Amino acid sequence: MSTVNDLVLVHIDNKPSFYARIEDISPDVKQGWWKVQLLVLTVPLQVYTWILDESQVNGSPFTMAGTPIMLEKVVSPEPPPRPLASVGKEGKGAGKDTPRKGGNVVSLFDRKK
Repeated sequence: MSTVNDLVLVHIDNKPSFYARIEDISPDVKQGWWKVQLLVLTVPLQVYTWILDESQVNGSPFTMAGTPIMLEKVVSPEPPPRPLASVGKEGKGAGKDTPRKGGNVVSLFDRKK
C-alpha cells in the first residue's frame, strides 16, 4: 500500500514518465476517494493534487481525459554488501592511519575558508 513519503513512478500512456513523492493523502468530499498530493521530481519541482480511489493510489490503472495512467510504488534496491574490514594481528580493524588504496578523499568540511 502506498502512503505519505513513498516514491512512485508515474506511467502515462503505458510509459514510465516521471517520479513523484506522495506528500499528503487526505479524504475527498466523495466517500472512498482521496486527494493525493504529489511532489513531482522534475526541474522545476511541481505539485499535483489528484483525486484517486484507494486502488488507484495502490497501482491500479486509471484514465484522465482518456489517457491511461498508473502509479507504481518504487522500492529502493538493497545496497551492495559492504566488505568486512581487514583485521590486523592485534585484532584491530583498519583504522584512521591505515593507508587506503585508490584515489584521495577530500572533505569539504576540512577546507580552509
